[in-house]
Amino acid sequence: MAYNGIREQRQDTETINDWGGSSLAAARDFPQKCLGRADRSFSQGLQCQQINSVMALLSMEDAAFVVHSPLGCAGCCSMANDWYRVGQIYRGSMALKNARVLVTNMDERDVVLGAEQKLAKALRLAWERYKPKVIFIFTSCASGIIADDVDSVAQEVNAELPDTVIVPIHCEGFKSKVCASGYDAAFLAITKYVLEKEDAGETIPNLLNVFGPPTVSTVDQMEVERMLGEIGIEANYLPFYASLEKIRRIPRAAASSAICKVFADEFMKDLERRYNIPYSHTIMPIGTRNTDRWLRGAAKLMGKEQEAEAYIAREREAIAPLMADLRRRLEGKTVFITGGTGRTFAAGALVDDFGMKLIGMQTPTYDKNIQEDVERLNAIHGDFVLDVANMMPFEQVNLLRKLKPDVFIGVPIWAARLGLPTTHVLDIKRPTMGYRNLVYLGQKIAAQVENPGYNKRIAQYATLPYKESWYDSDPFKYIVKEG
Repeated sequence: MAYNGIREQRQDTETINDWGGSSLAAARDFPQKCLGRADRSFSQGLQCQQINSVMALLSMEDAAFVVHSPLGCAGCCSMANDWYRVGQIYRGSMALKNARVLVTNMDERDVVLGAEQKLAKALRLAWERYKPKVIFIFTSCASGIIADDVDSVAQEVNAELPDTVIVPIHCEGFKSKVCASGYDAAFLAITKYVLEKEDAGETIPNLLNVFGPPTVSTVDQMEVERMLGEIGIEANYLPFYASLEKIRRIPRAAASSAICKVFADEFMKDLERRYNIPYSHTIMPIGTRNTDRWLRGAAKLMGKEQEAEAYIAREREAIAPLMADLRRRLEGKTVFITGGTGRTFAAGALVDDFGMKLIGMQTPTYDKNIQEDVERLNAIHGDFVLDVANMMPFEQVNLLRKLKPDVFIGVPIWAARLGLPTTHVLDIKRPTMGYRNLVYLGQKIAAQVENPGYNKRIAQYATLPYKESWYDSDPFKYIVKEG
């Protein structure tokens, strides 16, 4: 049965969205199917899959984008556009451009009568303004609920524009609680409307598809490309700052690898099935052991094992004195980590490079791909508190008050108000990946631990919207198992 883009409905693994407890218990119970699906009787903040579809593609240079939604659903475009502009700066551009986005701005009348004509008008306007090679349509809850025939509108307008490809992406937020489904929706649409209409062509022997999520900074993307280049591999990096031509090269690659474990895993399986392209599915290359694993996985597929081992030895030797100093400054410090699934578990291993101990983690999902990461972290750190949650800041602050970590790694807005030293690896503007960038990341963490005054001052004046009674409560009291 072909994958439909909704992660909860995958045949080969159960996806857990709502759970909290001991990491040792999770690793023990998940293989026995004893964690069980659950829901929250109270939720605070969720990331929807439409956001991830938009962010994954908004930096494509020869594309225009139509968001078929009310105006508010396009709010995430401002953040993705900021990342797009930052990337231009790092690439040396002196004339910064904005992403080419139009919104159909559905209103109450459209919800009653339909908005297909509005969509057709927006598609034609996008072509008139920008003459793009490809136009992506992002659906929304509103357009999905009223069942606008987006595909037929795209086909009708595309007939008028033979030199442009129109790609509808069905990323209605209500379809999945797993925000990574938005990435899958984008890749499914690319397969249907681009790859299936192209001849695969001859394989390029040294070409590796590298799939990276939009939260990977431009500096990190360039470092990944440099590392692969050092061992003789050309990276077809997608989809950030990609182009229609780079997408069309996907079937010609000799192999595929993903920077994030949950970003393109289903797409790489599909590429193997369709084009016999093998793939490496390891872990995000942050931290020495994670970078080793990721690079060795890619090198093995490309027949570059010897080159990879020589490169790893050179890089580790070069950073060894700096890492020893960072370990001296950070050893024994306790850490709480939160972020996207792939990045969070990778960060859990990297903090051991500095001699730090993981005591708590908040991550959006748990499935069989994550099980091995939990087992690995248990072997490194022992038991820690695991909160499986899509956002849910109320649980995060409760856990932080109880655990009192020495440093918080993740988006810092809530932890900073508690006065904790904060930094994060979800940093679109700064380096974190590979051996050299690990030193930069370690210096950031050490600087925060040694100079916590700014956050302590914030905590004196900023207030959080929670009563003391909540901090005394069980942080997982609102998680209710199904049935």
